[in-house]
Amino acid sequence: MQVNRSVASEARRAQILDATIAVVAEEGFARASFARIAERGGLSSTRLISYHFAGKDDLVAALVAHVVDGIGEHVGARVMAADTARGRLAAYVEGVISYADTHRAPMSALLQVAMAGAGGGAMDAPSDLSHLERILRAGQEAGEMRSFEVAVMASTIQRSVETVPFALQADPDLDCAAYARELVELFDRATRADEMADP
Repeated sequence: MQVNRSVASEARRAQILDATIAVVAEEGFARASFARIAERGGLSSTRLISYHFAGKDDLVAALVAHVVDGIGEHVGARVMAADTARGRLAAYVEGVISYADTHRAPMSALLQVAMAGAGGGAMDAPSDLSHLERILRAGQEAGEMRSFEVAVMASTIQRSVETVPFALQADPDLDCAAYARELVELFDRATRADEMADP
């Protein structure tokens, strides 16, 4: 019976998060009141939200964690499937951009939260670049990539992919596959060892 309650609780939390994402993405962070979220989620009362989340800050922190975890799962699977550092770098760039393209509401909600200065420590902390830095160092150690300052390159790559949700807001018809190909080519040329350069 406890398991059933746990499953039901997780389902309700997911329902509330989906409604929150929809309201924030479509109407902006300022409009995301519990009343509006309850209405969008088809909830009978805002008390259902308060039961699962301590307050708006807790709800927004859960939204941020939900979206960030989704990005990690989507991108991580692609990166793990590649068998070279150059392949993993390409998979990372393509993965982040494809997630932004296919999960526009969550990404828009994340941007709204960031622009509102909400989300607590999860939004205040700089992007975790350790995953990119590991890929780049492995590429250098394997001789696939040239010598360069890993921290600088990782930061540049991350900032480039983080701009895609903004680009999509400005141009919803943006060809994300072509955008990704250009960035993959750019950073492959910027990082690969001389002996791997095109003739």
